[in-house]
Amino acid sequence: MKRKAHAVWNGSIKEGKGHLTTGSTVLSQTQYSFNSRFEDGLGTNPEELLAAAHAGCFTMKLSLDLTQAGYEVTELKTSSAITLKEGKITLSELNLEAVVPGIDDITFQRIAKGAEKTCPVSEAFSFDIVLHAQLKNQI
Repeated sequence: MKRKAHAVWNGSIKEGKGHLTTGSTVLSQTQYSFNSRFEDGLGTNPEELLAAAHAGCFTMKLSLDLTQAGYEVTELKTSSAITLKEGKITLSELNLEAVVPGIDDITFQRIAKGAEKTCPVSEAFSFDIVLHAQLKNQI
């Protein structure tokens, strides 16, 4: 399987702008610029896209791992924050809230940590990954 995207950039780094398009067209000439990457400008940026990819991949992998362990997942909510420091991506911080009936916290944390290590996006990253996982089951 291959997934494709392409980028177009016009102009200098600070004054220029570009757009991104994915094969699925979920992103279709979605704008990005220096301001959207390093300030608060309109548009997306590579770090935001990495964060979305990591949150999505990890959440699907955790669902798979929990299901294979015999648990029924009610809800998994994951956010990822990518840190760009001095021109280098240094960290992806995953924050997870989960509702998984019948699982104890020790088992949940073990399975979540395993998913964090083995989701394909985590395996592609060479920077640090931190997972904060909270089980929110009703008692």
